[in-house]
Parts: sequence; C-alpha cells; structure tokens
Amino acid sequence: MPQSRSANAVRLEFASASLVHTNLSGAAFSGDFLWVAGDEACGVDRLRRLDPAGAERLRFGEACDFALADLLDLPGAADEEADLEGLAVVDDWLWLVGSHGLKRKNIKTGRDDAENAKRLAKLSLDGNRCLLACVPIEVGADGSPCLVRQARDGRRAQRLKGDAEGNQLSRLLAEDPHIGPFMAIPGKDNGFDIEGLAIAGKRLLLGLRGPVLRGWSALLEIEVEARGEQLRLVALDGAGSLYRKHFLQLQGLGVRDLHLRGDDLYILAGPTMVLDGEIRLFRWPGARAALAANSSPVRFEAAAVSEVFTLPHGQGCNRAEALCALPPELLDGKSADWLVLYDAPGDDRRDGELTVFGDLLRCA
Repeated sequence: MPQSRSANAVRLEFASASLVHTNLSGAAFSGDFLWVAGDEACGVDRLRRLDPAGAERLRFGEACDFALADLLDLPGAADEEADLEGLAVVDDWLWLVGSHGLKRKNIKTGRDDAENAKRLAKLSLDGNRCLLACVPIEVGADGSPCLVRQARDGRRAQRLKGDAEGNQLSRLLAEDPHIGPFMAIPGKDNGFDIEGLAIAGKRLLLGLRGPVLRGWSALLEIEVEARGEQLRLVALDGAGSLYRKHFLQLQGLGVRDLHLRGDDLYILAGPTMVLDGEIRLFRWPGARAALAANSSPVRFEAAAVSEVFTLPHGQGCNRAEALCALPPELLDGKSADWLVLYDAPGDDRRDGELTVFGDLLRCA
C-alpha cells in the first residue's frame, strides 16, 4: 500500500481557558478521546471526538483541562511550565515526560546589544521540566476518561523521585561519558532534551532530541517501580545498571517522538537546533524483541532502522512534534495509521486562535 498524507485532516478545537492551545508536543488516545500536551503548559488537555464540521475527516473538541498541580506534588511552582514532550497511555495510566533540559533566554527586539547579550548568556531550569510521571485514568460520572490523583481502585499518581534541581535519572546521566557533558547545555543548542516516550512492557524508552553525537541519536531505556509515594529507577540486570543507551542512525536528526506499535518502534525525528529542516518518520522493525534480548549497557543500531516518510515543514512554523497510532475504529480501520500534530502551526494549520489542524498518515 502506498504511503500517503492527508493534510489538515484532523481538527482540534480548544477553549479560551485551555491549558494547551497550539504548540502541541505529545498525544495519546483513550478510545474516542485524545490527550494532548503542549510544551508551554503545566497540564494536559482531553478532547472528545465530535462529528466533522467541515472538510476534516476527524474532529476533536469539548476540551477538558487537567492541571498537573492537581494531580502530582510538583518539583517546581504550580504555574511553572513543565515542557511536556511525550505522552503514552498503557493499561489505564497516562505516562508523561518533560524535556529535563535547560533553556536559554532569547534576545528581544527593541533592546540594545548589551542587554540582549546578557539575555543570550542566561540559562535556567524550570523545576517542572524534570518530570517523569504516571497518572491514573478512570471513568468519570459522564463516562469520559479522567485523570485523577488517586483512583477508586487505589492507584495513585506518582513521579520519579527528585526536586526542582533534577531527579534520579538526570543526576545519574550527569556522570555519563556521552550525555553528561551536554547536561549543562540548553536543549535547543544540542544539549540534553527528552522529546519522546514509549512503553515496552515494564521498560520505558526515552528519545533524545539532543545530544546527537557524530550523527548518532540516542534512546534511553529504564524501568521504574512505585516505592511509597514516588517512582524509583529499578536495576535492569544483575550488574545493577539503572539505564541503557541505544544509539540509532537517524540521518543526523534528533528524536521528536516515539511510538511502539506491535513489535516495531516508530521514531519521529527532526533537527536538534531551532531551524527549519526535514522531519522524518523512521521505523525500527523488531525493536521490541531486540530490546528484550539486549543486555549490553550501550548498543548501536544502524542497518535495521529505515525512513518511511518525510513530513513537510514551514519557515519558522509547522514542525511535526507529536506522533501517535490512530485507533482503527476511529476511521473504521481505513486509510490512516498515524496522527501527527505540529508545534508552531502556521496560518495554513489554524482556524482562528483556538483551532488547529493535524495530519493523518498511511504508511505501507
């Protein structure tokens, strides 16, 4: 079956008070409901499937906000952005991850050179960016899935042990010979930046937008378990390894999102820096089995990973950031495999201030 893209085929309608509006960076489905995250908010929005209103094939709206401060004891302030970059739904849990990366102030027009030079030299870390968490999903009184701090069956929202300066994972990585030197560099400068999340059984895969090292992109493999009111890293083997590194050949691009489908891992990848460049979808066939069979702390995968689609981008806009598999029942199993959502949507992907459009992909 040929590869194809249905542009602007999915309409997302937000409310004026929605936590998430346009800069979409993560997506996951719960049946007819779509969870979305944005990189400038500290919460998640839930959208309900609605009847199409125009030429789109799918429409989602009636946005419902879930502020992370209501669900978790956050490491940072309640109104501080979490820079959420990845979502995954597994077994009535919503998993989410922040970028964990530093940010650099940008220059401002109207400021003199001296002031802008100071701004460009200023680095900071919002505490909520160092967030790796799982939140229970349970059905509300109206039959809709809701995020809750504690579910009726005893499940409770938890995050990886840490504080506003970092967490258990980031502190380990600070000593890593490949990643450690980049922990002090902002994500948009090829520094450390988590932008993808996939769940493989008990293991979590974290895709790095940066650093990309001599063209090699990185996935981190970890396992967590609940201990008390927090998540803790669990040893992956008898040697006590708390994480593994998988370096992939993605043509010099960094990971933007991850999705496991069956045995295969799909990887949305784009430039690490703030620039306009191709964004591509890659496939690693048999990834689940390869990961399960691996016991090496570092491995390289080049031959098995191949490009399956190239996505368009604009000038300073329309950068594909979120990828998730489309439940077959939404389109009666026809014509689409994937939903792709965009950061910085251009005028061609907007309908007013509160409505944006995503694409549907069909890949052989």
